[in-house]
Amino acid sequence: MNLDWDFMKESLPLYGEAMWLTVVVAFWGILFSLIVGLLCSVIQYYKVPVISRIISGYIELSRNTPLLVQLFFLYYGLPKIGIHFSEMTCAVIGLTFLGGSYMTEAFRSGIEAVSKSQIEAGLSIGLSKVQLARYVILPQAYAISIPSLGANVIFLLKETSVVGAIALMDLMNVAKDLIGMHYRTTESLLLLVIAYLILVLPLSLVLTWVERKVRYAEFGN
Repeated sequence: MNLDWDFMKESLPLYGEAMWLTVVVAFWGILFSLIVGLLCSVIQYYKVPVISRIISGYIELSRNTPLLVQLFFLYYGLPKIGIHFSEMTCAVIGLTFLGGSYMTEAFRSGIEAVSKSQIEAGLSIGLSKVQLARYVILPQAYAISIPSLGANVIFLLKETSVVGAIALMDLMNVAKDLIGMHYRTTESLLLLVIAYLILVLPLSLVLTWVERKVRYAEFGN
């Protein structure tokens, strides 16, 4: 297989810009997803009337519709009723909407795994619900949820590959454009694979390290 190394070298700046865009979208989408997930999981755990039912509906809607459809609704559907967002904003909102539901389930499973005896012990010494959540439930839930949260972070980073559908020049869009203009399919896709490896592999290794450290701390090793 003969690769056009000159073409690949000339294309590197385009992939570099697309990687930075992907990192920015993923960072904000994942950050807001974690915030949404934490808030929703706490509300569901305490079974707040009405709101917990709304959150359950949101989770079902989010997890059972593709991100691409959600992005199309934000970018092409909302302007029909006078609501306009930029491409970047639509991408972050879409990623947050999808990721928030997955993070909610991850946090919820961690919260529900906390021993009832510890919760009862906290209540017996006079801790309020807020103090109980802050000092007893959430620290342990975080440790238990790390594997699921890490998997969701990697999942959301890879899901950024569809944001090019709303005219953002992400990695996938750059590769498609280069293939269409220069017919260098192998070179363009090879650079695409390398770019995603550069983004995902270090993150995966860091999350694995964090998971191991948290597990050791949890069991006192």
